[in-house]
Amino acid sequence: MNENHERLKRGFNWLGGASVIARIVDFLTILTMLLFLTKDQVGIASLVVSIGMVVEALNGLGTGEALIQARSVSREQLDTLFWYVVGAAILAGGLTLAAAPAIAALYGVAGMASYFLAIAVKQPLVGAALIPLALMNRDLQYERIALVNVCATIGAALTRLALGASGAGVWALVIGYSASGLYILIGAMLARPFRARLRFQMEAIRPLARFGTRAVTANVAEQMFKNVDYMLIGWFYGASSLAIYRVAFDVAMEPAMAVGTLVNRTTLPVFARVAASGGQLVEILAWSLRRIVGLVAPLLAALFLVAGPLMSLLHDGQGHSYAAAATPLKLLAIAALLRVVLQLLATMMMGSGRPGTVARLSAMTLLLLSGSILAVGCIFQARLGLIAVSAVWLAIYPLLLGWGLFTIHRHWQIGVASVLEAVVTPLAGVAIIVAVVEVVRRLIDGGPPVQIAIVALATAATYAGLFLYSRNRVAVGQNPARSETDPKRILP
Repeated sequence: MNENHERLKRGFNWLGGASVIARIVDFLTILTMLLFLTKDQVGIASLVVSIGMVVEALNGLGTGEALIQARSVSREQLDTLFWYVVGAAILAGGLTLAAAPAIAALYGVAGMASYFLAIAVKQPLVGAALIPLALMNRDLQYERIALVNVCATIGAALTRLALGASGAGVWALVIGYSASGLYILIGAMLARPFRARLRFQMEAIRPLARFGTRAVTANVAEQMFKNVDYMLIGWFYGASSLAIYRVAFDVAMEPAMAVGTLVNRTTLPVFARVAASGGQLVEILAWSLRRIVGLVAPLLAALFLVAGPLMSLLHDGQGHSYAAAATPLKLLAIAALLRVVLQLLATMMMGSGRPGTVARLSAMTLLLLSGSILAVGCIFQARLGLIAVSAVWLAIYPLLLGWGLFTIHRHWQIGVASVLEAVVTPLAGVAIIVAVVEVVRRLIDGGPPVQIAIVALATAATYAGLFLYSRNRVAVGQNPARSETDPKRILP
């Protein structure tokens, strides 16, 4: 295994472990928060945080990605970039506060504007953390990045729980979201200390800013794509319906997004290093696809199978059930698998120096999603509307994946067969889970806890089988009798 493969493996191990821990902590604390909050409170907080995430996508104006892929950077560039980023973050926070009353009036939620204070405060915090985080990414210091992320996630989770238990309501989720920026800044400065000097030379960072202009377009479009459904559902159906959809979405998408975060942070610098080598690019893509689908597909299949029993067990602070989230959860679980594969293709395009292509993909995704949800909101009432919105997610991804596969074939001559070969084994594992669970369910009649236990055991067995298969591939790949130039040899 060459140096780039070792970097990827180390990145997957460290950042993958950190992402899994972070998502588990987030997932468990959010479910716990449901016990303290009403559906209306969850819905209002979801609206505020979703808008905050779009604002946060402006962080650095895309210069973080530019800094990671740059061949070299000088101290003057770093100093100038720091003040450029922090200044832009302060401006973004100020504009957010100015727009808050209009946003509250649009949704008709009294007192909503005050929650945007926490969103505005977070912007300079994440802006100040951008340089040390980007430098750690450039140096492939995955261990430090993982530690920063895990500590920040745990800190934010404890903040949410403490505020939620004390009756803070919407503020518990909003402040918890903003507090993560403070914890990331503290961790980043400890892991990679950086003190900017008082100087500013715009000419020094103009190439980075130019690249960043294209990258930030993709980032904003991506965050709009991730949050436009919350904004539109809150507008059409209100905060309570948004809470039901949010629970289904988080349960389905959080596992996939854990892997998505891992993909972005691990493969981006590696793709940037091998962009000029077509053969290595194909190998890295195949290796990454195999790992991603192997981690995500069995779990998403399990969520599909336990959607009904799991949602029937969840209740809000007033004792009202989230059972209406079961059908949306099933649809979103399937969409999540397609989403994480498309995310990998976008990361490869970005790392290979094509931020404009990623921006077009993000814009196309946003247009398809928002246009479809607008149509759903105009046609359906809340109960069927939530199901239809979830179906929209599932419907748009085959189209987007088709475009993505066509693009990588045109620019890098990567065929569809290479992509399919990498995902055959994990998808076979999914088929096994579904078959086993359906057979056992017919033999054993039990309530929600029993059904969940059956699916959990089947999922664990599938992961064990995939792990053993992967170890066998490693052994075969390291067999000295196999030629290094054997075209059938693939990454373990």
